[in-house]
Amino acid sequence: MSNTSAPAKAPILPREDWNSQFEALYHSSVTWIATHWLQIAIACGIGLGIAALLMWLRSFAAKLIERSKKLGLGWPVVFGRAIQRTNNYFIILLTIRLVEGYAGAPRPVSATIHFLFTIVAVFQAAIWAREVILGAIENRTHSEHYSGEALMSAMGLIRVLVSFALFAIALIVVLDNLGVNVTGLVAGLGVGGIAIGLAAQGIFADLFAALAIIFDRPFRRGDAISYENSGGTVEEIGLKSTRIRGTNGEERIISNRKLLDKEICNNTRRQFRRTTFTLGIAYQTPIETLQAFPDLVKGVIEASGLIFVRCGFIKFSASTLDFDIEFDSDTPEFAAAFEGRHKVGIGLIRMCAEHNISIPYPTQVSMTAAPDGKLIMPYPESDSASH
Repeated sequence: MSNTSAPAKAPILPREDWNSQFEALYHSSVTWIATHWLQIAIACGIGLGIAALLMWLRSFAAKLIERSKKLGLGWPVVFGRAIQRTNNYFIILLTIRLVEGYAGAPRPVSATIHFLFTIVAVFQAAIWAREVILGAIENRTHSEHYSGEALMSAMGLIRVLVSFALFAIALIVVLDNLGVNVTGLVAGLGVGGIAIGLAAQGIFADLFAALAIIFDRPFRRGDAISYENSGGTVEEIGLKSTRIRGTNGEERIISNRKLLDKEICNNTRRQFRRTTFTLGIAYQTPIETLQAFPDLVKGVIEASGLIFVRCGFIKFSASTLDFDIEFDSDTPEFAAAFEGRHKVGIGLIRMCAEHNISIPYPTQVSMTAAPDGKLIMPYPESDSASH
């Protein structure tokens, strides 16, 4: 039978041991000060200089922020705000940590300094990380090309989530350095996070979809978009849903997750609008006219103030020879493209009339057969002979 031993727990010191440790720390400190007073004085002078330098850097961050805002720079502002959040306790303990080796501090004093510096440095790192992460989000969204209205409504929740995550990690790191077994705490936080995630799965899906819209920027407020068989102008991007004003004046509300799952066409970001016509002309049109037809169409399109793309024969239809006509408007506005399409259509009809080009419409002729199988013409024989 094998004996399994449980993991050893950190021993809890009795009150007498705590008192003895404090007495040892006191006596070693007194002896150290009495024997190393010159090194301690020099270290204090150096430490004051280092602390003054660090505080000057913190005050310089405010000037960096103001100068960067005037120049329109984003990242210097982010790092400047992080530097401004440097705590005085961190500056003092960092200074002591840098000079305590020169002063020859005894082991109990050095261990105490290291212990306090570890706690302050971990939480100071969490504060810096929070400011950089939140500043990066703001820097990403607040630009001349994006209004950032979704960020303004979501910033409170984002700040809470980021702060909770970073300070929870900092607390675990500090407890681990103190010798506390944090395995159970980490497991509890993991199980709690999974439970919350499953309970609010739909809400978090829409929230992350809103963040995806913020960072990826497929559209912004005021853009005209279309998706599947719907479309309209984006009026508001919220945490859970996006509100779109339809072309008929109705307000459409769709969740962010469902909207991003669809193929979105951002009509506002078009560089132009392309219009396609299919024009059929009669089979009796002369070959010379058919060859010159693309140039005639090009002249009509350019005279209408539009950009000619191509024109060419595409197929033989039942009663027409079909030509494909494509042209672009020089602006992405739908109204300009609509007006241009009207001008080109009227111009093509006028051009065909001037060059005697027939645009036939579908016709059907009924033929009747005689008992002997001969066709009975729908017109008199005399007219047939004359033809």
